[in-house]
Amino acid sequence: MRSLIVATALSFAVLAPAWAQVGKAPVRLVPHRAVYDLSLLRSGSTKGVESARGRIAMEFGGDACDGYTVKYRQVTVLDISEGGSRTLDTQTATYESGDGRSMRFKSSSTTQGLVREGIDGDAQLRPDGSLDVRFKQPRNDTFAATGQPVFPTEHMKRLIEKARDGERTYSARVYDGSDDGKKVYETLSVIGNRIEPGAAGAVEEPARQEALAKSPRWPVTISYFEEGRADREPAYTISLELYENGIARALKLDYGEFALKGDLKSLEVQPVASACQR
Repeated sequence: MRSLIVATALSFAVLAPAWAQVGKAPVRLVPHRAVYDLSLLRSGSTKGVESARGRIAMEFGGDACDGYTVKYRQVTVLDISEGGSRTLDTQTATYESGDGRSMRFKSSSTTQGLVREGIDGDAQLRPDGSLDVRFKQPRNDTFAATGQPVFPTEHMKRLIEKARDGERTYSARVYDGSDDGKKVYETLSVIGNRIEPGAAGAVEEPARQEALAKSPRWPVTISYFEEGRADREPAYTISLELYENGIARALKLDYGEFALKGDLKSLEVQPVASACQR
C-alpha cells in the first residue's frame, strides 16, 4: 500500500506541470518599431555627467515559427564636467531562432566618430545547455560557457510568462553578444504588480493606441551582473514597463555613475506576417 501511495504521488508530481500548461496561451510578441528619447535621470558624481541627450530606435520582427529579428541603435551625447562632450553610437542586429536555441549577432560602435572593431558571430546552445559561440569579426575565434544561458528574446518571453503567473522574481544567465561577445551575464528580474489594460495613469500618446490599451503590463527591473565579480554590484540595470506583447515604455538605464530615462516618442505596430501557432 505504501509503495502504491508513493508511486501515485510521483505520477501527480510528474504530470502536474503538463496539466498546468493546458489552456495557457503562449507568449506572442508583436512586430513593432519604437523610438525613445533619452535624457539624464541621475548623475552620481560632481565630476561626472552634467547632462545627457540621445535616442534609441528599435525594430522588432518575426515570430516563434520564423525566428525573431532585432535592429537596435542607441546614440547618446554626454556632457562631462571635466571632459567636454562625448558622443557614443551603438548599433546591433540579431536573429534568434524561434525555439531559442541559436542566435546570429552583429554589432558596431563609435565614440566621438572613432570606429571600434565590430563583433560578428553565431551562437548555439547544445543539448546539454552549454553555449558555443563562433566569431567572424574582429577575428576568427570561439567562446564557450556552461550553465544553460538563454538568448535575449527567449529571456523576455520567459520573463513575461513569469509575470503572467504572478511570480515576483526571475533569475537567468543571459548571453546577448554584447561588449566583446565573451560575456554571459547573471540577471535578476524583479516584477511589480500587474497593471490591467485601460488602467488609469498618464502614458505617452504613442502608448495610448489599441495594441497597448488592450494589453496588461508589469513594472520590471532587470539587473545584469558580470560573472566572477566579488562585489556583486550590477554592471547595469534596466527598468521598464513591459507589456504582455513585448513592447516597453518608461525606460530607465542605470549605468552606476549615471542613469538615463527613455520616453516613448513614437510606436508603429506592424501587422503579423504569418499565422504561426507556436
